[in-house]
Amino acid sequence: MATLPFDTAPSGKGSRKGPFASVERHEWRQFANWALVWLVLANLAFAMMWFVGAPPRGGEIMAAGALGLLVRNTPIAVRGLCFLAVMTYSVVSFIAGLFNLSVFSLLHSIRFFAEIKPTQSLDYIAGACLLLAIIILALWALRRPQGFTNIRLVLLAILATVALGQVDKAMGHGMRGHYARAADASTPFSSATRNAGVVPAALDGERHLMVIMVESLGTPVGNEDMSNLLFARYNDARVTNRFALSRGQTTYFNSTTAGEVRELCGRWGDYHEVLDKADDSCLPARLARAGYETRAYHSFTGAFFDRTQWYPNIGFQHQQFAEELAGRGARECGGVFPGVCDRDVPALLARDLKAADKPQFVYWLTVNSHLPVPPGMNLDVDRCERISPALAEDYPMICRQFALWDQMDRAIIAEITAADFPATDILIVGDHMPPYYDRHHRSQFAPDRVPWLLLKWKDKEGGEHDASAVVRKKDARNGAAG
Repeated sequence: MATLPFDTAPSGKGSRKGPFASVERHEWRQFANWALVWLVLANLAFAMMWFVGAPPRGGEIMAAGALGLLVRNTPIAVRGLCFLAVMTYSVVSFIAGLFNLSVFSLLHSIRFFAEIKPTQSLDYIAGACLLLAIIILALWALRRPQGFTNIRLVLLAILATVALGQVDKAMGHGMRGHYARAADASTPFSSATRNAGVVPAALDGERHLMVIMVESLGTPVGNEDMSNLLFARYNDARVTNRFALSRGQTTYFNSTTAGEVRELCGRWGDYHEVLDKADDSCLPARLARAGYETRAYHSFTGAFFDRTQWYPNIGFQHQQFAEELAGRGARECGGVFPGVCDRDVPALLARDLKAADKPQFVYWLTVNSHLPVPPGMNLDVDRCERISPALAEDYPMICRQFALWDQMDRAIIAEITAADFPATDILIVGDHMPPYYDRHHRSQFAPDRVPWLLLKWKDKEGGEHDASAVVRKKDARNGAAG
């Protein structure tokens, strides 16, 4: 009768051959129990993402295998706690990679999770249920002994762990640049405020300046529908008669707060650097010294990422968040990040600009297009085939994002083309690419760039605006009204 190299008998004796001939059957059973928990169950939920796309997990796979080997002879309570630690680290690392965050930044953000509503997303609910089921199964499987001692099986466990890491790497081939983006000291700096040239113009005090950072606004690649839709409404003659349009792209790293530091402080970094100390080199502070009144608006709560604390540190003299904007009439829009409706905010910005008695720097961070974008919730995206039938069919959530951006663009255009809208340069820029978890959607956007659009006010009289021009215009309007 033919035998396999690993065929064993209880006594460990027989006609077996090969490197595992002397391995006893109970050792194989313990090895199989170990592999089930530390290779299969520890990675199952994440491996299911291989075919749709996911952040690389080589380090997490190695960590799970190594820890499993170290604790395989310990009591079940120790192994159970270690497995929970492995799963916690894997989940945190996976989410961090998905949203281009460092693990440190994500852990620092946990205290803000009470502000969001993940139960509004079926994807999040399904993922949480799957993880819970796997953890329960693993804790049950840990009751079985895993304390194999044969050195050959130890080497096999190491080899299997390394092989699984290589499989993960191969399955993510071509998508590695889409995850865990972070700048190092040698990375050349780039930003929309710098590339568009708004900083020198603003410091001259010629007109108001508005910077709008749009949540998850990425640069489409290889998709004609998306490329044609991006900023398309600004080609309207009402806009081009009043503004000179220019477009471009800039490099991004990490998440939204890093995007804010990029555009407002002119460097790679994150908000931790300005959380407890002022930075007078940031654009709002520089404009405040130049005589501008500086205002920050955000469609979400100001407690999220401590914006109420660090916005003043970079030079904002006034700030309004969802609570204040709702008090001024902005309606509530739901989703995982419930705030006010972005489409209602441009009217409030325009109202403040018209009432200004000195040059203004206005900064607005949107929120509604933060992923995932659900149907309903007063977002008005359920019929996104109005935006693009092709996107509605092939990329429904991208279609819903474009529907939100279209609403915002229409609201902005309605205000900036009004007869009494004051002289203002407007820069619109994305913070980061949309962090879709699946390759199908994520690959529709450049992994390293976000777009920007500059609307530069045209001086129809051919003269120069100085810092007091907007004040003189407001005084003239008040005099006429009197």
